[in-house]
Amino acid sequence: MPPTASFDIVHEPRARAAVLPAGGKPFHAGGEDKPAMRIIVWGINYAPEVTGIAPCNVRLCEGLAARGHSVEMVTSFAYYPAWKKRRKDKYWLFRTDKLNGIPVHRCWQYVPWRVTAVRRILHEASFVLTSFLKVGGMEAPDVYIVVSPPLLLGVAAWVASYLKYAPFVFHVQDLQPDAALGLGMLRPNAFTRLLYLLETIAYCKSALLSGITPGMLDRFRQKGQPSDKLVYFPNSVDAVDPAALPAPGAFRRKHGIAPGEFLAVYSGNLGFKQGIEILIEAAGLVTRGNVRMVICGGGSRLASLEATITASNLGTRILLLPLQETEAYHEMLVDADVCLITQQRGSGRSFFPSKLLTALAFGKPVVTVSEEDSELYRAHREGGFGPNVLPGQPRELAGTLEKLAGAPALLEPYRRASLEFGKRFDTDKVLDGFEESLRSILHEG
Repeated sequence: MPPTASFDIVHEPRARAAVLPAGGKPFHAGGEDKPAMRIIVWGINYAPEVTGIAPCNVRLCEGLAARGHSVEMVTSFAYYPAWKKRRKDKYWLFRTDKLNGIPVHRCWQYVPWRVTAVRRILHEASFVLTSFLKVGGMEAPDVYIVVSPPLLLGVAAWVASYLKYAPFVFHVQDLQPDAALGLGMLRPNAFTRLLYLLETIAYCKSALLSGITPGMLDRFRQKGQPSDKLVYFPNSVDAVDPAALPAPGAFRRKHGIAPGEFLAVYSGNLGFKQGIEILIEAAGLVTRGNVRMVICGGGSRLASLEATITASNLGTRILLLPLQETEAYHEMLVDADVCLITQQRGSGRSFFPSKLLTALAFGKPVVTVSEEDSELYRAHREGGFGPNVLPGQPRELAGTLEKLAGAPALLEPYRRASLEFGKRFDTDKVLDGFEESLRSILHEG
């Protein structure tokens, strides 16, 4: 079994770093001792994208702005997870939008119609180039927050930081080289050595290096980064107001799902590392007639998943939907009995699915598919919000769903555990510590 990793919001000790005041009360910018900062967040994903890293970047920008800081976002034109730009975005090189008070500077990027390793590299490199040009023409901030992937953005940020005399925080959402090797998408060779060199440059040149799980911080140490440079900055979620939620039953009525059917929902990216195929295999093995599954999302595997569902005659057991707008998404979560989160074998140490946090905020039991050395498994073990099944075990997953469907009383302890564990990732709580970490590097300068 892997060593236990705590998911409490704690921060690495840092020499000369500012600390929270007594009592841990949140700081509100603009005071005499702590003036507001000018911050540029730089990353490839932002609203109107509704899954993946984009909602995390939105929460970061809007949360810091709400504390009185001047925040701007440098990003691409929306494309994820469908890997397709909107028609109105196709012919722009640069454009500035304003979303909820945040200036959003959009930069052209190549979006391949079919994602391959080479095309993805070109996709990311094109954004790094155009966004670097955009950043070069902007007034220097107090600090850049640079969100990876793309990994190459860290090198661009180092150059921009040098030219603009402004430090940058390198915030890692996904350990790209580790994930690609773990999934077998790349093999150790000259190219992967180049990727690790770029990674080392980004890590070493950043003023702070942040990761979204304790395991990521462990990987940073293994890669030679000092502990006093590291910040645990997990993705966050806003608390759900039960009074603002839609009434139960709307999603079921809309899609012809009976009140007595056990509804298991997956919502998010449909890519290789998610390993969605296990859900289809499990649906084919379920013998209870009242188990219904919803797979809601988009991504590179969508067409093949749709073909598999059709070929397997599982259309009555699996409802395949595109990503839902906010109200419909909330209706779906309200009506779900459990949420499903899956990971492909070999990927779980390199990324952490932020979709888990929304399920926790809604108080939903979560059935996970993850390996025992993964960050998702560690969260499952500590949070106790639902059962876990190992990748490649569709029969066990089918049995788990049948057991929960046949004994609804089993769900209540999972619901309570979800709500309790989710409190650790409250946006205000997470931003309190991260804001102080940003101030610490400015104090040092």
